[in-house]
Amino acid sequence: MNTNLSIQKRLVSSIREYVRNLDLMHQEGRYLVALSGGSDSVCMLLVLKELGFSIEAIHCNFHLRGEESDCDEQFCVDLCNRMNVNLHRIHFDTKEYAQAHGISIEMAARDLRYSFFCQLNNDLHTDGVCVAHHKDDVVETLMINLIRGTGIHGLTGIDAKREITVNNLSCNIIRPMLTVSKNDILDFLSAQQQPYVTDSTNLENSYVRNRIRLDILPIMRTINPSVDESIFKTANRLREAAKVFDEAVGKAIQQCIENTDESGKSVRISVDQLLRQTSPEYTMYSILSRYAFSSEQIETIAQMLSASSDNTGRCFVSPSHELLIDRNALLVEPISNIQKSMRIPEPGTYIFGGKPEKKFRIELIESENGKEISKQLNIATIDAADVAFPLTIRTVQEGDRFHPFGMKTATENGRPPKLVSDFLTDKKMSVFDKRKQLVVADAKGRIIWLVGERTDHRFRVTESTRKMLRLTVS
Repeated sequence: MNTNLSIQKRLVSSIREYVRNLDLMHQEGRYLVALSGGSDSVCMLLVLKELGFSIEAIHCNFHLRGEESDCDEQFCVDLCNRMNVNLHRIHFDTKEYAQAHGISIEMAARDLRYSFFCQLNNDLHTDGVCVAHHKDDVVETLMINLIRGTGIHGLTGIDAKREITVNNLSCNIIRPMLTVSKNDILDFLSAQQQPYVTDSTNLENSYVRNRIRLDILPIMRTINPSVDESIFKTANRLREAAKVFDEAVGKAIQQCIENTDESGKSVRISVDQLLRQTSPEYTMYSILSRYAFSSEQIETIAQMLSASSDNTGRCFVSPSHELLIDRNALLVEPISNIQKSMRIPEPGTYIFGGKPEKKFRIELIESENGKEISKQLNIATIDAADVAFPLTIRTVQEGDRFHPFGMKTATENGRPPKLVSDFLTDKKMSVFDKRKQLVVADAKGRIIWLVGERTDHRFRVTESTRKMLRLTVS
């Protein structure tokens, strides 16, 4: 009996100190506990209850093991009733979800589980969701990442507390059990004479994690009986090393980023500064992975930057962003969804869609010897006499030509002297900027204003101008 008490007190004390030292949970908080009915989650429920935390349980029935899944659910219902803990239950058709999304059963269960966690956490206004990962899970996770290929963060195991966001809902995932091993958990439950359920799939080696647990680690223990503890300590050391590493990478990123938009969705990276870093490729990876570019794409970009050839104009596309190699910079922008054109039947105010939106105000005004002519780039003042409505606001098209205001070269045979694309190139505009450049054309297709840049000389205000069109964009 004394031995049993010692086992119980040791585990509870270990978790209490771990939670306190890392500031994972607070006595005044309310928490959800993910309860599968297995040994790990049952142990966590008992310990958090004993430590006096305000908890409610969650059980997900994924319907993957027939009657066994239903028995697990009933076990959780009975356990929570006995412990006077409120239980929230949900049922999933996991196989159908996996098939519909083209993902593995394991990944489907994970997506469904964490989506429900975030939803319930926000609905109940709780302070986080506790999950029962322990020391052995840290070891297995490190091994999985090592086998698949990973960076330093993949070798740090599992975070004790991490905020996740699913479907625009955020919640804290808390792991108070990382300080104890599977054997510690089983000893605790045995001392408590507390039953639990066993997931039969944990005994199959068809999953990667199970193969590591059932096949690989036992072989490694024949070489070093303490290999689990050694790997766990290594993960902790790497976690501390990662803090130093992240600080250094953060400084490198600050040196390389020349500017970004207010939303942080667009960024300009200096190639010169990038190539001066100790590890240009990893610095670039730390920036571009935020914009969903793959490791393979980043490796290719790094090779291009280190080559002597000019790769200006090369473009790469991620699921959400585009990257352009533009002279001595990397430009990253969200995939464009700018409106292509808009018909303007008469003077008035119009909103041209895109991100950001642009507001155009078209006014017909009297001319007083050119006093109303604006020198601001966002305002165009032109002679209204020869402008035919409806106007069209649109993006630049291939072959667009105009006669830039002030250009001495005359229009020949009705053909304006300057290609818009050449004008924008002379202005050193990137491909991204060229794509977003707008023009205003009249009913005859003549460009009257290269928006924000230059009006057309053919429509300039002169001494004989009586009415003017004033076009303002904001």
